Amino acid sequence: MLPTNLPSLTIVSPCYNEEPMLPTSAPVLQNILERLILSHQVADDSKILFVDDGSQDQTWKLICELQQHNPIFTGLRFSRNYGQEAALMAGMQTAHRHSDLIITIDADLQDDPSLISAMVTQAQRGNDIVYGVRNDRSSDSWFKRTTANGFYWTMRKLGVNLVPNHSDFRLLTKRVVTALMQCHEDKPFLRGIIPQLGFPATKLYYKRQPRRAGVSKYPLRKMIRFALDGILSFSIAPIRAVLYAGTTICGGALLMLIWIMVQHLRGAVITGWSSIMASLWFLGGFQLIAISIIGEYVGRTFTEVKHRPRYIVQTDTYSTAFQSQSIALTIHQHTLS
Repeated sequence: MLPTNLPSLTIVSPCYNEEPMLPTSAPVLQNILERLILSHQVADDSKILFVDDGSQDQTWKLICELQQHNPIFTGLRFSRNYGQEAALMAGMQTAHRHSDLIITIDADLQDDPSLISAMVTQAQRGNDIVYGVRNDRSSDSWFKRTTANGFYWTMRKLGVNLVPNHSDFRLLTKRVVTALMQCHEDKPFLRGIIPQLGFPATKLYYKRQPRRAGVSKYPLRKMIRFALDGILSFSIAPIRAVLYAGTTICGGALLMLIWIMVQHLRGAVITGWSSIMASLWFLGGFQLIAISIIGEYVGRTFTEVKHRPRYIVQTDTYSTAFQSQSIALTIHQHTLS
């Protein structure tokens, strides 16, 4: 539900080593937001918030320079690299104190930023969540396309309500972000949590563009870690699968034992060192896999119960900008009185 006056919008964009991309993406986002302000779709105090996720290049320096030239730009700087999910949560948590609408989009602008205006329109029509969804994956490699489809299929079979082909390009209203902040996981899987919140939602489709500069921040290792986070955060199916597999193997071992006894009673001598060793190796490997899966859940429980902060903000120019505006407004009102 939006306020009757113009809603304030914050565009949150996580950045990690985006020095090559920021000079291109920042003006694009600035033009879009300024058009929304001029057309009276959003309030004058709307902002662009870049979250520097512990970059090792000149990303933060560029963010500060952008803010010096135009106060529409603001920034958060982490003390170290915490990951994209943490950057998104930090940006939304900081912005929702002052904003009615929050749009998250990657700084590489592979997601279509021209969709932002349509997202605001959909929010004005009563949708609390607006998902940006890719209409095709033709720009991806065969491997990435196949693994992505396999991931969505697996999550659907596990009963997790995901929006296929949706990344982190979305609009959320203030009340959605307020509800989201009640989720205190150490590593929140936002693509699974947000659909579970249950607010009115819609989808807008677009074609993903190739990266204009820099390199992808999601190599194969991070993609695998991301997929595991999604599966292990929402389902205990892997543990149950281990239970079923263990039960099946035990049943097979019992049948084999009966067969061996029958052969022994018939006088057939079984000499099979290799078969025995193969069985031992198979069962040993299965036990290690089972322990590893259970260990993942135990490890996550251990991490959660420590209640350490998801991230540490070193510098916050977003909140400072609103504090300065509040002080200036107070002084102005005091002068008029």
